[in-house]
Amino acid sequence: MAQVLWSGRLEEKPEAEAFAFESSISVDSRLAQEDIAGSRAHVAMLVERGIIPAEAARAIDEELKRIAAELASGKLAIDQNAEDIHSFIEGVLTERLGDAGRMVHAGRSRNDQVAVDLRLYLKRVVPEIAEEIRATCETLLTVAEQHLETVMPGYTHLQRAQPVSLAHHLTAWTAGLVRDRERFLDALSRLDECPLGSGALATTTLALDREAVARSLGFPQPTVNSMDSVADRDFALELAGAAAILATHLSRFCEDIIIWATEEFGFIDLAEQWSTGSSIMPQKKNPDFAELIRGKAGRQIGNLVSLLTLLKGLPYAYDRDLQEDKEALFDALDTSRATLRMFRPMIATARFRKDRMEAACFGGFLEATDVAEYLVRKGLPFRKAHEVAAQVVRDCVAAGQRSIAERTLADLRSRSDLFDADLYEVIRPAAALRNRSRSGGPAPQAVTAQIAELRRRLG
Repeated sequence: MAQVLWSGRLEEKPEAEAFAFESSISVDSRLAQEDIAGSRAHVAMLVERGIIPAEAARAIDEELKRIAAELASGKLAIDQNAEDIHSFIEGVLTERLGDAGRMVHAGRSRNDQVAVDLRLYLKRVVPEIAEEIRATCETLLTVAEQHLETVMPGYTHLQRAQPVSLAHHLTAWTAGLVRDRERFLDALSRLDECPLGSGALATTTLALDREAVARSLGFPQPTVNSMDSVADRDFALELAGAAAILATHLSRFCEDIIIWATEEFGFIDLAEQWSTGSSIMPQKKNPDFAELIRGKAGRQIGNLVSLLTLLKGLPYAYDRDLQEDKEALFDALDTSRATLRMFRPMIATARFRKDRMEAACFGGFLEATDVAEYLVRKGLPFRKAHEVAAQVVRDCVAAGQRSIAERTLADLRSRSDLFDADLYEVIRPAAALRNRSRSGGPAPQAVTAQIAELRRRLG
């Protein structure tokens, strides 16, 4: 049952291919329940204000409830030949109620109708994504608690830099995700206004009660300006931006995982269900899920760019271009949910190879900064201490040694008489880890405090 309810003064209808081009039903059909909720609130206000008869309002409300139930159960299928979800639902209502059904649209436009549907949908879906992020954070923190003393190299420029722990690394990932969750919820707070009653752009001459409709739909207030209500989609931009940042975080995490899974590193062994084989090489175990999550970041950035480009040249107020906002936004939200649901169990089932991580702390002179700071504690100015440590590293390289611990005390004292035998304990990776106990650092007690703080922020 294709419905074209908005023809107005136009007598000629578009041909099938053109109609399909302008149709949005394949995208906005997910807004069906929100569209019905908005219509029911609108009708309740219309009868309260004496704009439509009570008998008609009761019939409309009962029929809308019935349509909602039939859609939920599958008894009523959405007609994919309809122009959009709004015309489909109003078409069913009119077909069943006749002129009473035609009263539902008094005082509103598709412009404010779609705006309220989209906001209602986001009020439902965004908290679900925030919960996916929270659950992912909890998984990372649980794994981190098991590795507070698992020593591994920390990297800058992808070069071994200083000893950290696996727990410290996983907690760093979690800190980014906690901010991602806050971004989604913060964006939700700004879209929490009701645009219904704005009409096409300039409200209506009918005596609507916008405040009552807003309260009925769970919004704290109506939108401030009717033109802004239908013209702007900055809330969509915010959410697409939050999704792109989330995807960028997950992409970087997966880049670490992909590197760690190589034979050259060997830090992580992904469970077989989160790996794939090769079509030609029998030995391969590829981190394809991590690679796919990494690849989705490009898609998410594209969704944000699509929305920015869509909006940047539109004159105020409403333009049909805005029909294109939902496909990119829905994909951004769907992809966020999907990637989190893949990333979380991939991490939960991974085996981390402590032996390889600890072995990687030897060689590369990760202890050099500890040597410099040892000398600082003995009273040497840092720049001089830095130079002495650099000279010791050069001596090691010249002697073919891979660690400062291989230098004799006499060798060390040839560079500074401040060196003593206690240095050898200081530069052990486990000791270096414990000694980095400042707030935010990798020492077990410091990471334990970070985990507690991140859990507090997650609520």
